[in-house]
Amino acid sequence: MADLWERFLASVAEAMALRRIKSVLEWDQEVNMPPKGARARAEHLAVVAGLEHRAWTSPALREMIESLQSREAELDPESAAILRETKWEVDRLSRLPEALVRALTEAASAGFSAWVDARRDADFSLFEPYLQRLVSLSREKADCLGWVESPYDALLEEYERGMTHRMIRELFENLAVRQAELVAAIVDRQEAAGGYRRPPEGGPWSAGAQRQLTEAVLWDMGYDFQAGRQDLSPHPFTTTFDVGDVRITTRFDENDFLSGLSSSMHEAGHALYEQGMPDAWRRTPLADAPSLGMHESQSRFWENIIGRSRPFCLYLKKRAEELFQGTFFMPDPETLYRAQTCVEPSLIRVEADECTYNLHVVLRFEIETALLEGTVSVKDVPELWNGRMRAYLGLTPPDDARGCLQDVHWSHGAFGYFPTYALGNLYAAQLYQALSRDLPDLWRQVELGRFGDILAWMREKVHRCGRTKTAGELLTAVTGMPPSPEPFLNYLKTKFLS
Repeated sequence: MADLWERFLASVAEAMALRRIKSVLEWDQEVNMPPKGARARAEHLAVVAGLEHRAWTSPALREMIESLQSREAELDPESAAILRETKWEVDRLSRLPEALVRALTEAASAGFSAWVDARRDADFSLFEPYLQRLVSLSREKADCLGWVESPYDALLEEYERGMTHRMIRELFENLAVRQAELVAAIVDRQEAAGGYRRPPEGGPWSAGAQRQLTEAVLWDMGYDFQAGRQDLSPHPFTTTFDVGDVRITTRFDENDFLSGLSSSMHEAGHALYEQGMPDAWRRTPLADAPSLGMHESQSRFWENIIGRSRPFCLYLKKRAEELFQGTFFMPDPETLYRAQTCVEPSLIRVEADECTYNLHVVLRFEIETALLEGTVSVKDVPELWNGRMRAYLGLTPPDDARGCLQDVHWSHGAFGYFPTYALGNLYAAQLYQALSRDLPDLWRQVELGRFGDILAWMREKVHRCGRTKTAGELLTAVTGMPPSPEPFLNYLKTKFLS
């Protein structure tokens, strides 16, 4: 048994290593690669994706899984979880032909480069043929994986296991109505009070100074710069090569330093999760979140619940004064707080306030559903996008860059990802409710810039669980209740209307 288990772990570690190597190439493409390297990078990524697919689907690994399953009673709970999660990976990937995996990887690499150019020029036509290719391949992927009600189900399973298109649609229909009522009440209240505006006055703020500020905040949050780094990219993201190498990227707007700060805190929330995984699991599928919704709960928690709070604004003002000695204009804490909590429709998802953010997600969910189900054509995406923006947010994007080209996800073929942001909001509020019970002086600690107890709580309750539980099981264990939108809606009411 011991020899079989060691051989099994070695095979899994090899597959995981190839996955991480692919991540290194993808990180470099988005951060450092010169434009003319795009063609070769797509070829290289396709080769590595093929090798990774072979490693996961090898007959030898499948035979070892079957042998271990027959003796599962001999495994401890942790080993049984590693076996279960490996089998899930193997079963899913075995339904996909290697040629399709390579084609998707190559198309995503080429698609990203095309998206960068299209976004720069605000011209969807430059990206359209690449998106068409990615949609077609994603439909083929869904067919290979199998689905009953919608091809969306097959792709959503990769990001949020246990959820279906129908469940997401029904949740969003309920949330949209209730949030619309909240938004109307909050906007009326803020207009009557006055002083709510984003960005705050006082800029410009240099990118160099913003970088110093964000890295100081990330350090205070507990992000380990000996096990990570922050770089710039067209769209912020987090990538993991190992628990000892978790990197983030951000972007800065010299007219709104809060934009870059929010992006950095969001990505650091993801990175803290990854850096907190048990080292013993680092070469297994267990060293991961149970779902992207749970992963997003961490990024949205730090970005919004902590980063858009009044105590955090008090901390930020003091931290900037310590760091810059008056050379970086930092508005007073109340002005900061009103900028961070200003509720108004906006064009850009990643800059949206907490109350309207989910409407951006609903829009994307509806469009990518229509693309996958074939009810709209790729060429119609800009028109459809602008129509939904008018319907949901009362705004019309002035160009494609601030419309359908603002997000990187579709260029990666990541259809089914967007709903996890909204789920992350719900999960974050539910975790915050439990955290507040356990840490009664939470907001005093935030005001003082002492985030250690908050991180330690998340480490114990969430991070160190990896994929040993489903997202629903984890939330229920930590909070005492299954996933629910009520804590999120109550959080918004308390924060914005009480």
